[in-house]
Parts: sequence; C-alpha cells; structure tokens
Amino acid sequence: MLVLFETPAGYAIFKLLDDSKLQETEDLFKDFETPEAASRIVKLKHFEKFNDTTEALAAATAAVEGKLSKILKKTLKKVIAAEAQEKLLVADAKLGGAIKDKLNLQCVSSSSVQELMRCIRSQTEALIAGLPKKEMSAMALGLAHSLSRYKLKFSPDKIDTMIVQAVCLLDDLDKELNNYIMRCREWYGWHFPELGKILTDHTAFVKTVKLIGTRENAGSTDLSDILPEEVEEKVKEAAEISMGTEISESDIENIQLLCDQVLEISEYRTQLYEYLKSRMMAVAPNLTVLVGELVGARLISHAGSLLNLAKHPASTVQILGAEKALFRALKTKRDTPKYGIIYHSQLVGQAGAKNKGKMSRMLAAKAALACRVDALGDEESVQGGSPFELGIEHKAKLEARLRMLEEGSLKRLSGTGKAKAAFEKYYSKSEIKQYPEEADSTLPTKRKRQEEERKPLIEEITDVIEGGEGKYYVVPPKKKKKKVKQEEETTEVEEGKKKIKAEEPVEETPERKKKKKSDEASPWAGEG
Repeated sequence: MLVLFETPAGYAIFKLLDDSKLQETEDLFKDFETPEAASRIVKLKHFEKFNDTTEALAAATAAVEGKLSKILKKTLKKVIAAEAQEKLLVADAKLGGAIKDKLNLQCVSSSSVQELMRCIRSQTEALIAGLPKKEMSAMALGLAHSLSRYKLKFSPDKIDTMIVQAVCLLDDLDKELNNYIMRCREWYGWHFPELGKILTDHTAFVKTVKLIGTRENAGSTDLSDILPEEVEEKVKEAAEISMGTEISESDIENIQLLCDQVLEISEYRTQLYEYLKSRMMAVAPNLTVLVGELVGARLISHAGSLLNLAKHPASTVQILGAEKALFRALKTKRDTPKYGIIYHSQLVGQAGAKNKGKMSRMLAAKAALACRVDALGDEESVQGGSPFELGIEHKAKLEARLRMLEEGSLKRLSGTGKAKAAFEKYYSKSEIKQYPEEADSTLPTKRKRQEEERKPLIEEITDVIEGGEGKYYVVPPKKKKKKVKQEEETTEVEEGKKKIKAEEPVEETPERKKKKKSDEASPWAGEG
C-alpha cells in the first residue's frame, strides 16, 4: 500500500511495509517511538518538493477544497506508472474521491489511516531526509500566513466586511454632523437668531452663514445661488432689525471654519453613501432591491455577516434589532414586537398602522430567501441572467399584496369577475355631481302640500269648557296611539268636566241670607 502524506515543503509518498499494522492501530504509536522502529513500518518512496510559496499555496487551497492540484496529479502519475496495482491511503476522503475520478486509482480513507498519518507526522524529520527542522518550520509558517491571507481575501464571510464598516461609519457621521450643525446654529444664533427660524435646511443655513459672515453684510451679499428670492428678501429684512448681540471678527472666523467642517463632512457622507450603495448591489443585490441599501446594510451589520444573516429564519430577521423589546415582552408576558430594523424599509412604511405587522412578516420571509440566494447562490443558478431577478419578482408580489390589504378586498375571484374587479379597483370612475337647482324654488311642491293637508286644525285638537264667572278652560286631548286607549281618554275628559262643575261657586239668594242671620241672632227662636 502507498501512503500520501502532505507537508508544507511538498508531497511525500511512503510505502507501507507491513499491511497488518493498519488493522491493529491501538498500539501503533509504540512502533513509531524511535526513527529506527518507524523505518521498519514505512519507507519513503518519492518526495515532490514545492518550487516556491505560490505553488505551495495553490496545493494547500486545493487540498482544503478537496480538489486535485496539478503538481499532485503529475506526482501520482509518476508513482502509479511503476506500481499500478497498489492502493493509496489518503487522509481526506474528498481528495481520495477526486483522485479516483481523475486517475482511476483505488483510495482508502478511514480512522486507521488517520492514526497512521499522526504517527508519520511525529517522525517526519527522520523519515524524510534532507529537510532540517528549522527549514520545515519556516515553510509551515510562511504557508500558514499565505493561506490565511488567501482565505481572508476570498472567503464569502469576509466579502461583506466593507459593508459593515461603511454602514457603521455612516451612522457615526450622521451623529457627528448633527452635533456640529446644532453647535453652529446655537453659536451663530447669539448674533443673528432670526436666521435659524427662517432657514430650516441645515445645508442652506451653513452656506449662508459662511457667505455673509456678520449680519451687517447680508444686505450687500448675493444669496441667489443658495436661497430662493422670497427667502433671500426675508433674510435681508430680518438682518436689518435683528435683536442679536455684536460679535468680533475672530468669532465669525471660527464660526465659518466650523461651517467648512460641516460642508466637508456632508460631502464625504454623500460619497460614502454612494460607495455603500454600489457595494450592496454587488454583494447582496436581491436584499437591496427588497429592503433598500441602508436597511439591508444594517441587517448585515447586526447579524455580523451576510452568511450569518442567511442562516437566520424569517422570524428572526423580522425582529432583528428589537432584542430588548422582545426580552422585555417575554419577561412581562406581554405582546412581542412585530418588527425591528425592517420597520424602516419602504414597503413597511407605505403600509397603514393596522397592516404594518403583516407587511413586516411577509417582507421578512422574502428577505430571508433573498439573503440565502445572495450568500449561497451561484452565478450559473441566477434566473434570467439578472443578479436581482428574484428580488424584483418578490417586491412586485409584496406591492400587489399591500394594495389588496390597504383596499380591504381579500376575496379571490375567478374568470371575468376577477378582471372586472381589477378594472374597477385600479381605474376609478369619474362621477360628476351637479347642484340641485330645484331646491332653490319657493313654490310649494307636492310633498309640501301633502304635509299641509295632514296638519290638524286647532278646533279639532282643543275642547273649550265654559266655567262659572265667565271662566273658560281649554283641555287638549291626548294623542291617540292605539285604539284600545280611546275609551280611557274619553272617560278622563268626562271626569275633568265633572270636577270643574263641582268646583263652581253656588250663588245664594238674599232671602236665604236673611234667614241665616235671624237664626244666628236668636238661638231660642224656635222655642215657645
């Protein structure tokens, strides 16, 4: 059997002298305790040395990926030509499969082979002649550094490092720019406070301060390149009647230097944003089309890399950035958050308050798919030849779904009904309303006449009762709601009349009065 052993200096091919040792590997390390004992088990047959570090790096990267390098292919052809019937013991199963496919050579890779490789590695200096220990360690160190640089340059995990750094720097620039502008407004506000209220745009404010200097120069300075005519007139009028304090030339010079810094940072921020936009379209085109450059870059930055983001499920992508709110909700047993960084995307912003949760959930599901295609998809597997074809397709579906949610029509129609509903939905009918001129007419209409005929007369709803001493009593009858109550109402009216008659004063005749007086004057008149 032949043994393929890889070293930083080159490929070594040993011949296994005793095949039975491969079956009993428990005590194999005892046979490799000394160089003499090791030489009885394996013998060096061929050693192919690398010419330079570039060749060593190519061989190492091929071995890592499980591929057959050119130098290894040439070496194996030389050895196999002499001994074609021998089996080859290989440490990596992938590499063994590649050798078998290319050279039609039977390869063996198992745990016993791994143990044999460890034992050979312990006695490499004695088994491979002509390679001093210092030279071998120097070659190993150089190859390790070269391989690390290669992996750092071409690793899919590290491609998006520049995006993470750029979006973090962009956030820092926004904070610093905001602090500088606020400081400039407050500083110059002591001299010309009215300017801050007139100019709300930060860039226009900074350019105006830099151009005019003190407020006395506002009248003679041309601001037409920065401000519109109306705003320029307001600034000049306010400068004449300003209530600010006077400042010296050194003060205004320092304020203008601060304005220069603000303009430089603003210009650099614009340049950095364009760089971030181009990098996002190159690294994650589908994610960029779905959620935008800034939101996509912040998602990648929060996850650590594009590959880590692709490993997350859609539910994690949805609440990425709202970890504090999530754990607070779980602790207090309340509703968990519906969105995190993804809230700032355009599609979620267009949705109403009721549909933001649904929209963020659907967008997170599509964004998770887009991340996996961007991170793990090959250029050959891209549909239609466009790198962001998937993102455009998913975005169109989400926009259609958003329209359905906002308009409230979630029913699915088929046939002509579906086409008709779509036509009525997206093509509004023009309705023209005219003022009703008939309402201005003062002539009685048919409806008014009917209402007047229905009105009851006064005589019908009132009963006049003649009382004593010229008194009259008006008793309005109650409304007759039901036929059953008609009899009760008539009896109540009759009882009212009887009460009124009972209360009438009775007129006494003069003869009767005299009788009463005589009866009261003589109590014993009836006697005798």
